[in-house]
Amino acid sequence: MSRNQSEPASFRHALAGIAHALRTEPHMRFHLAASAVVLLVAAWLGLPRGDWMWLMAACTAVLCAELVNTAVERAVDHASLQRSELAKAAKDTAAGAVLIASVFAASVGLIVLLPPLWERIAG
Repeated sequence: MSRNQSEPASFRHALAGIAHALRTEPHMRFHLAASAVVLLVAAWLGLPRGDWMWLMAACTAVLCAELVNTAVERAVDHASLQRSELAKAAKDTAAGAVLIASVFAASVGLIVLLPPLWERIAG
């Protein structure tokens, strides 16, 4: 792969990376499905634009963290097949980023979705 690749080639490589993560990482598929459910509920509730921005930012943060986590795991595995404390720290730290993004997303989801959902269900 050339450093001076075309924009369309860069875009194709990025899409290939996302597709790889979706094929190989169950957590990536879970987070994508959860994001779809959240956005469908937001549409059903007819949420205002500001709420959509929070929900989309939270979903995007989780998906991006999961992609970076996958990249770190692959790079560490490629660098060495031997166990190492540095490799473990790199993988654990990347997984921690996913955890933090997920807690943020869950918090945003509760704050944004719970009141109108409760109102819709309770009448």
